[in-house]
Amino acid sequence: MPYNKLLQLALVGIVSSFSINSSAHHAFSAEFDANQPIELKGVVSKLELVNPHSWLYFDVSTENGEKATWGFEFGSPFSLKQKGLTKSTLPIGTEVTVKGYRAKNGLNFGYAVSVTLADGKSFVTGGAPDAPAAQPAPSTP
Repeated sequence: MPYNKLLQLALVGIVSSFSINSSAHHAFSAEFDANQPIELKGVVSKLELVNPHSWLYFDVSTENGEKATWGFEFGSPFSLKQKGLTKSTLPIGTEVTVKGYRAKNGLNFGYAVSVTLADGKSFVTGGAPDAPAAQPAPSTP
C-alpha cells in the first residue's frame, strides 16, 4: 500500500475516533433544566471522581423528616482538583449546601454550580460549557 494511502487511512481513523467520543458527551441542556434552580443542604454519602463528570451524592432531610438521596453532576476530577476540591475535601459525613439546576426527568438529580461546606468554604463545581454562568437563586423542591 502506498505511503499516501496509509496516511489517509490513519487520518480517517483518528478523525472518526474524535467524532465518536464527542457525540457520546452530553450537553447541560440535554439533561438539566436552567429554569429549575435548586439549593439543597445535606450530608455527603458518596463522591465519585470519575471522567468525564464527577458525582456527589448526599442525603437531604425532607419536609416529613425522611431521608432523600440526591446526586449532583460535577465537572471532571482534574478541573475540580485545580479548584482545590478533592476526595479529602468531601469525605462521607460532610455537611454541604449545593446550588445548581434540577434534572429534567424530575428525579433526585441535578447539575451542581457550587458546593459550600459548613465552614463557609465554597467551590465552583460545574464544567459544562452550555450551563448557565450565574449561580441560581435559592429554591427547594
